[in-house]
Amino acid sequence: MKNLRTVIYLLMLLSAALAVAARGPVKISGLVTDENNEPMEFVTVKIGKALGTTTGIDGRYTLTSPEADTIRITFSCIGYEESKRRLIEPEGEVTVNVKMTPASYALGGIEVTDYQKQMGGMQKIDRSDFKLAPDVSGGSVESLLTTMAGVNSNNEMSSQYSVRGGSYDENSVYINGIEVYRPQLISSGQQEGMSIVNPDMVGAIGFSTGGFSAQYGDRMSSVLDITYREPEAFEGSASASLMGATAAVGSSSRHFSQLHGIRYKQNSSLLGSLEEKGEYDPKFFDYQTSMTYTVNPKWKVSVLGNIAVNNYRFIPHNRTTKFGTSTDAKEFTVYFDGAEKDRFETYFGAGTLTYKPNKAHEFSLQASGYFTNELVSYDISGEYWLDQAGTGGADDGGAVGGELGVGKYHEHARNRFRASVFSMALRGASGISKHNLSYGVTFNTERIYDRTREWEWRDSAGFSLPANPDALKVVYNLSSHHNVSSTRLAFYAMDTYRLNTSAGYLNINGGLRFSYWTFNKEFLVSPRVSVGFVPERNQRLSLRFATGLYYQSPFYKEYREPVVDADGNEAIVLNAGIKSQRSFQMILGADYTFRAMNRPFKISGEAYYKALGNLIPYEIDNLKLVYAGRNLTSGFTYGLDFKLFGQFVEGTDSWLSFSLMKTQETLNGVKVPRPTDQRYSFALYFTDYFPKIPKLKFNLRGIFSDGLPMTAPRGSRDKGYFRAPAYKRLDVGLAYALLSPAKEGQQRTGFLRHLKSVWLGVDAFNLLDISNVSSYYWVTDVNDIQYAVPNYLTGRQFNVRLSVEF
Repeated sequence: MKNLRTVIYLLMLLSAALAVAARGPVKISGLVTDENNEPMEFVTVKIGKALGTTTGIDGRYTLTSPEADTIRITFSCIGYEESKRRLIEPEGEVTVNVKMTPASYALGGIEVTDYQKQMGGMQKIDRSDFKLAPDVSGGSVESLLTTMAGVNSNNEMSSQYSVRGGSYDENSVYINGIEVYRPQLISSGQQEGMSIVNPDMVGAIGFSTGGFSAQYGDRMSSVLDITYREPEAFEGSASASLMGATAAVGSSSRHFSQLHGIRYKQNSSLLGSLEEKGEYDPKFFDYQTSMTYTVNPKWKVSVLGNIAVNNYRFIPHNRTTKFGTSTDAKEFTVYFDGAEKDRFETYFGAGTLTYKPNKAHEFSLQASGYFTNELVSYDISGEYWLDQAGTGGADDGGAVGGELGVGKYHEHARNRFRASVFSMALRGASGISKHNLSYGVTFNTERIYDRTREWEWRDSAGFSLPANPDALKVVYNLSSHHNVSSTRLAFYAMDTYRLNTSAGYLNINGGLRFSYWTFNKEFLVSPRVSVGFVPERNQRLSLRFATGLYYQSPFYKEYREPVVDADGNEAIVLNAGIKSQRSFQMILGADYTFRAMNRPFKISGEAYYKALGNLIPYEIDNLKLVYAGRNLTSGFTYGLDFKLFGQFVEGTDSWLSFSLMKTQETLNGVKVPRPTDQRYSFALYFTDYFPKIPKLKFNLRGIFSDGLPMTAPRGSRDKGYFRAPAYKRLDVGLAYALLSPAKEGQQRTGFLRHLKSVWLGVDAFNLLDISNVSSYYWVTDVNDIQYAVPNYLTGRQFNVRLSVEF
């Protein structure tokens, strides 16, 4: 009997073993989607520590596991919550579909648990961050960028910015994948209207301060990549303030979506805070449209259009500027006659045909045209007095007051500029296993018409400058008369490879960019590589490294070379031997996410070095860049950028940035700082709300940055320079929700059911009323002694605004 029980027991064990052997390995497959049910690529799927794979471009995965009573599967992806599944006694083929949940939300009422990590050269910016921000330009994207580490702007009236020591012309801007351009004759913030980016239409923002991939064109400093959103239903918004108004409306049907935006700006009240008093009459208008027609799941047609007409009229009356120190105070007084009339017209249109045969491939054909028509016209004369405004005692040899200089001047300009750029581009993207290939070719034709005539006459103490007893001469005379046509060709190819290993998650991007320009017959090769890594042992940490050879392909201003004749007159010649400026870059960065006070935070840091060659030296006069027109210098830039981002106040995102930088070039054998050598910069963007009044929100934007190197007119830094005072500015805003966004499940009745939100805001620009310097006006007496009189930017100004979303 005992032997019989033993035999039965052995037979049971054998049967179980045979059943297990028959069951064999388990094949697990499925689909991974995001919160919008879109397939997700490169999601890591792991079983234990030894087995793993990643999803393909279609979001699907397949994994084979040895048999086990319980199999635990982990799904993870940067920027998303980790998801886990458990299979009990699985057999044969098993399907496991998963929907991933984002780890970061910027929406009210949703708890933020983590912030997305930056794996490459491009960082993502939440468009909701600038909606209620106090901004002179009306909530522009560029204003938000100037609070980022490594980005600087010393003029609140302008949307132009400098990135890591580069000039304003070294930044490229893309809207829906198409490069856009800025006006060429802008020389001051008063003339500049609105940013080409309409903030009411923005859906996604990508920004890179360096180390960007090969798909972006030949610029040395930065890329701003804007994508306009496609409405999912009827929507709209409108706003009005003391400085202008905006409106946007969009709709969507099964096959067609459209979004239109219109802006009008009239900031004469703001310009009235300048020390130069007069009749300011700026009128800036902008209309943009973005439309998409989906023929079927494979074919899509998109159209982008823009019309901008900016008129700036100014009749100056007088100006009084006090400057100097408490012991050496001076006063500069001018009475004007004449007027300035400027007009800047921009027309831009683009069409894109997209073909997506399957989820692994996508191709697009783009055609775009850009046209600018610019006129700067002024005749302004003035009589000025420069006085010693301070007092000194007779015992110490001082004087009470004293006239330092008196004179007259007349400035004249008739500058006309027209440019057209027509572009054709063919681009493609293919997903092959763990590789994401991107490639494209671009063909550009440029036509430029330039007629420039400027001169300035000065009389100091009854003597015309430069003093000549035999002839009446002007102190400055410039002329240019050119018509230029040229063609540019470019091709790029790059690959993004992502790999999950036992050590961590690896992201590699490498590419080449080739370009040719018929004007100087220059052929360029630009290799670029970036690597991102998230260690398995500490997934709160991400590391990245980027390097590459970047070029600044010259546009018209950069190859205009001034030639001076024996009488001191300047004529512009075009330098056909100009070469592209070159920048070899190395960038090392890291992000670390953590929680403090039970709130999410992220600290980021980057160290960078740029070796610069074939530089075209230039000097800055307000916003005007005056290039030498020749490759004369070489130099370098290095620095550190830090940013702390998080919820300093629960439920709202804020950040502070700090940058250190040094940039230098060798000009005529002398080592001098570059014109954008901003050695330090600190920026703060802070949002808050009042606990007892949750509908009331507070926004603060503060900047403290080093002054830029300045030179005398038509001078260069190798002959001498000085630094302007540090730029210090604090803008604050209060916004009260007259109608808050409806909570989930809440239903409104009557007319209110058509409205999403209504906000009433009050802004205080330059709250501390600090006199920041944009440039200098130079007064020369008969002894050839020059006095630098500061041109101050806007003072304290208040604004009221009303915004409605429906």
